[in-house]
Amino acid sequence: MQVEKRENLVDCASETSYKSKAEAQKKLVEQLKLEWKSMWSERFHDKQKAEGVSVADYEQLRVNRGTVIHATRDFKALNFKDILSEHLVENPDLYIQPSSTEGGWNKFVKTNIKGQKKDDVKRRETFAPKKARGSQPKNGGRGWLHKS
Repeated sequence: MQVEKRENLVDCASETSYKSKAEAQKKLVEQLKLEWKSMWSERFHDKQKAEGVSVADYEQLRVNRGTVIHATRDFKALNFKDILSEHLVENPDLYIQPSSTEGGWNKFVKTNIKGQKKDDVKRRETFAPKKARGSQPKNGGRGWLHKS
């Protein structure tokens, strides 16, 4: 009886610690997202060098003032997923939108949620409006060169 109580207490303690850890990670990710958005919105765009430069120090992102955060050539861009992994966030993919090169949310919705069925395609073909013929052809349809 006492052994079962101890096991239940251990399970409850581990479950509460897991929940508190998950909440702490959510708060950390929220703070990092806010700082990430402010960094990108406040950046200075140098038109001569075609670069985006940080205006302030962002300690959580480990970006100092004057660091190039966006450039057009030969530049490794900052990655929010790498920043989350540096902060030891478990499953950083849960907090990040898929990249546009992989398709993003729109592709996911099109492929998984709005998948077309064969019945829908057949129904569209049968109820498609017929095209209007347009005007009557000249000279009985033979064209203007073959006038006899």
